[in-house]
Amino acid sequence: MAQAPHLPIESSYTKGLWVRYGGQDITDEQIKFAAEHYSVAILQPDDEPAAARLKELRPSMVVLCYKCLSSTRNYENPGKYITSGVSYREAEEAEKAGGKWFARRLNGEKIEWNGYGGHFQMAVWNPEYRARWIENVCAMLKDSPFDGVMADNDIHGDYYGLNLPIQDAKELKVFHDALERLVIDAGTALNKMDKILVPNIAESRENPGKWERHSAYGGGFEEVFLGWAVDTYLDFSATRAMIAQMPPEFKRVQLASKWVPRLTLLRASTDGSDRHYGFTGALAAFWVFGGGQWTAISAGGIDAHNDTPWIEEQGWDLGHPMGEIQFVNGAYVREFSAGWAAANISGSRSGKVSIPSGYVDYQGRSLSSIYLDGHHGVVLRKPE
Repeated sequence: MAQAPHLPIESSYTKGLWVRYGGQDITDEQIKFAAEHYSVAILQPDDEPAAARLKELRPSMVVLCYKCLSSTRNYENPGKYITSGVSYREAEEAEKAGGKWFARRLNGEKIEWNGYGGHFQMAVWNPEYRARWIENVCAMLKDSPFDGVMADNDIHGDYYGLNLPIQDAKELKVFHDALERLVIDAGTALNKMDKILVPNIAESRENPGKWERHSAYGGGFEEVFLGWAVDTYLDFSATRAMIAQMPPEFKRVQLASKWVPRLTLLRASTDGSDRHYGFTGALAAFWVFGGGQWTAISAGGIDAHNDTPWIEEQGWDLGHPMGEIQFVNGAYVREFSAGWAAANISGSRSGKVSIPSGYVDYQGRSLSSIYLDGHHGVVLRKPE
């Protein structure tokens, strides 16, 4: 488990995100650590007891329930706590009654996702499927400690081997249009229950405006912030396009009885170690480009969702921006009222970047200048 200084639950400041929907049971130690170090958590549906415990320890924490928009899993038993919105058995029964709930190849076969055994693509364009997804998810969240849903697989590309054309879908636009309808309808229904919807908005840079539209019901989640995997980064222009879709200004969402912040949640890829440069580089970009308005960030290996990643800098409040973003010798830098950050989002080493006096790193060291390798970054603060 990551080590970090103790942060009082009620008064701590953190930009930490806990993406914890792996297959292992959550421990009491992890729950206590999470309550002290994270402001947002994403858990599996059957982790409802852990969600309740987190809300007890840290009432201000936003705790989201994982749900998949696009698939059902044949290894899950039907019931309240499935990770999909519709169970495999439920979809089979609907098809026996004449419905078309599974997406099928031209030869009639169901489509099992490449790399994810037991995950079957659903006919998201079927309004009956979408209506049942919403009905089931709203029923599960009623009287639940979860604040809302993180809706996974709001897809853009063909990640899972759909290999179009298939029955009823010749192009991906069919999926895009149907998922947009599902996000709108599900978000509207959940907001009426004082719950939020936060889709995992894939590749919003390829569809300008998608982030704004799909985050309107609670926020957005970018699971591959800055790159697909450790050492597999977006190029400079694609990174800028990604960042441009995420609003730098603070926004709110109106629920039935209250207004809540619209979340901007990010996760970067690393080799699994907390001090990997991908973590600090992403956190630096999070501050530089988000200006302190983005909600929370995490990092870790691909599909590694069982740990408690943390670096000390996530618990720092850098304050408000003291000016606009500056581009200095290949690095983007920004000064804040209580800190300073620099991020190199290119693949090349930066030139010399001077650091204003009065800031220290996580080890308490004062630096006068730095050179940043590609995709590296640094976050500094004013010493106490």
